[in-house]
Amino acid sequence: MHNKMTLSKLLNIKHPIIMAPMFLVSNVKMLVEASKSGITGCVPALNYRTIEEFEKALKELKDKCVGPFGVNLIVNKSNILYKKQLKACCDYKVDYIITSLGSPEETIQMAKKAGVLVFCDVVNLEYAKKVEGLGADALIAVNKEAGGHFGPMSYQELIPLLTKNCSIPVISAGGVGNKEELDNMLALGAAGASIGSIFIATTESDVSQDYKEACVNYGAKDITVTNKLSGTNCTIINTSYVQEVGTQQNGLERFLSKHKRFKKWFKAFSFYKGMKKMEKAAFGATYKTLWCAGPSIEHVKAIRPVAEIVKTLVNG
Repeated sequence: MHNKMTLSKLLNIKHPIIMAPMFLVSNVKMLVEASKSGITGCVPALNYRTIEEFEKALKELKDKCVGPFGVNLIVNKSNILYKKQLKACCDYKVDYIITSLGSPEETIQMAKKAGVLVFCDVVNLEYAKKVEGLGADALIAVNKEAGGHFGPMSYQELIPLLTKNCSIPVISAGGVGNKEELDNMLALGAAGASIGSIFIATTESDVSQDYKEACVNYGAKDITVTNKLSGTNCTIINTSYVQEVGTQQNGLERFLSKHKRFKKWFKAFSFYKGMKKMEKAAFGATYKTLWCAGPSIEHVKAIRPVAEIVKTLVNG
């Protein structure tokens, strides 16, 4: 497959856009609307707690999507459901899998047999060459504007680097919130773009009203980085709550998050000390109170249907 191949051709969709997989945000309704709008949506398998719930979602997506849809798989050991999720993706013949955090080797081998495409998250050339060698169908080039987990390079640096040195299509992830930014990525040689943050504040999304309103009311300058959620750096909206609890795990939190059984002792200790605030900061910071988003929320001015957002991305 040559890297001049556009995402539209690769997936047979009208516009070269993936509605990016967002942890705890993406859902069936959003993917169905994306497919009706001539783009494709991707959902993290981990948005479903059990394999039964995941399979139910895949069945519904198969029934309702009028175009291709994808699944994002965490392919390292931290994901204990990985093997079952991969099997389900192959059984239901999803159109493509986006792999994150780990070696995609086994995923690529299994998916190839099932006729499923595999796109791999990459942040540098070394890893891009590695997954290309393993047989990946495309690269998801995660740049430093990406929401959630981001890469170290700017898209201006990363896209040309990968298109020049790899022969498979390069899909840019991060930093697209309007038509002009999408056109920039394509002009640099990207086959398409994976766009997430501007789809959080949609009528079809099931996140809280507060989270949606935060995407409307805050902008690029309000994006900060925390390691409290997953231990790895992740972009979030810098709300007053975030300012209160801080963005870095302290030594005790780091120790405790590694040693789950100390949690209850730590709680007792906190009460004993009367350190209510410390406890709230350590145990209160969750995906419900810390809201992941990228700088492209700058372009979010209202809560709108997925279809309307796609229209503005395509027509300006």
